[in-house]
Amino acid sequence: MVKLADYAGLDSAWCPGCGNFGILAALKQALVELDIEPHRVLITSGIGQAGKLPHYLRCNLFNSLHGRPVPPAIGAKIANPDLVVIAVSGDGDAYGEGGNHFVHAARRNHDITYLVHDNQVYGLTKGQASPTSDEDFITKTTPHGAPLPVNPIALAIAAGASFVARGFAGDVEHLVGLLRAGITHRGFALIDVLQPCVSFNHKNTYRWYRERVYKLEDEPDYDPADRMAAFAKAQEWGERIPTGLIYRKVRATFEEQLPALRRGSLVEQKLEPAPVARLLGEFT
Repeated sequence: MVKLADYAGLDSAWCPGCGNFGILAALKQALVELDIEPHRVLITSGIGQAGKLPHYLRCNLFNSLHGRPVPPAIGAKIANPDLVVIAVSGDGDAYGEGGNHFVHAARRNHDITYLVHDNQVYGLTKGQASPTSDEDFITKTTPHGAPLPVNPIALAIAAGASFVARGFAGDVEHLVGLLRAGITHRGFALIDVLQPCVSFNHKNTYRWYRERVYKLEDEPDYDPADRMAAFAKAQEWGERIPTGLIYRKVRATFEEQLPALRRGSLVEQKLEPAPVARLLGEFT
């Protein structure tokens, strides 16, 4: 039986009150409830405060470049489908520097979970506007106000993601359920988490979110399989912000359609160095 203590990692360097603590607690709890042992988990991350998350729990980890946690996550899942692979980003890492990887991983439906800490600001580099900053948000880089933000929920649905959800770092119990569903989903699962930054975003605070977020589970007529209804929910922002499972579709994963895996996972296939040696010999 897996316990929370099994995932204990290094002490955190996050600011006191940071929304990242709620995300970390929810992820640990979800993995424990799913009874997934730490050695079966790989977390890839980019750069930023969100990118520090895998340091703070005990599992396999791969720190990549800024905006690049998705490619190594894809490679690891192809090589070893038995791994539980979770890519972790902030909103800048995911939707700015890594926006191209995000879109194409969604459309190909790679069997990974993408956990995005969305605080609507660049926290590590001290408060610049991010791709999801609210329009007219004043920062050091946008003294006259930020432009129209990226809508990650609508973008994910349009790109073909087969699981799209939004959580709130201030509601850990609800987030645990979304993480459990996303991790067990077969295909690309985006979980965008509204995460207050107490140091550099004094607009989108815990109070601001609590006055606006609501759970789609409380709307009995909402069907997450309805793509057009999901698009409509993706447009809600301001006075009411939906959280929960926004869209889900069952379709074949990239890995299920990859011919190289028909003989089993790559890590279990016998190495045959002779053909590689002949190929390399052509270049000598």
